[in-house]
Amino acid sequence: MAVNANDLRKGMAIQYNNDVCVVLEVTHRTPGNLRAFVQGILRSIRTGKSMDVRFSSTEKVETVPLNTYKMEFSYKSGDDYVFVNPESFEEVTVTPELVGDAKHYLVENASVQMTFVEEKAVQVEIPASVVLLVSDAPEGVRGDSANNVQKAVTLETGLVVQAPLFIKTGEKIKVDTRTGKYMERA
Repeated sequence: MAVNANDLRKGMAIQYNNDVCVVLEVTHRTPGNLRAFVQGILRSIRTGKSMDVRFSSTEKVETVPLNTYKMEFSYKSGDDYVFVNPESFEEVTVTPELVGDAKHYLVENASVQMTFVEEKAVQVEIPASVVLLVSDAPEGVRGDSANNVQKAVTLETGLVVQAPLFIKTGEKIKVDTRTGKYMERA
């Protein structure tokens, strides 16, 4: 299906230079007395490399269908991450680059949304918040309770977040995956 370059959105997959690319970023520009254009950052599915591309705003671009599935994190194999489709029990191995900062929130059986283009995983999306176990929390200093004092606690994934003094080792807390901040006890 062909669309105008103006209709490109982040997350879409398109055909570009005989390759399938995922749109990472799109900016519409109209410089002074020149014609409008669309500036995009694309990532090649085949090579994994990103490129900066400029399209005329009326240029036709061929889109490629995306498939999104609910997957569960199973285990880490060397540097790679292995996910399982809970319905078909099919395993998918993903590189650390594709997982990105989501690695700080992945525990066994954690649910994620995984997007595929032509049977190849191109994006891993984690929920907005996750519940993680506190593996190490230093004792709060007595009398140190003026105005929401926080301490650094280590979670089961190795992530360190600031949490209130009353959080202890072994408790579960809810963490915002977009900001990496403590939300509440779980």
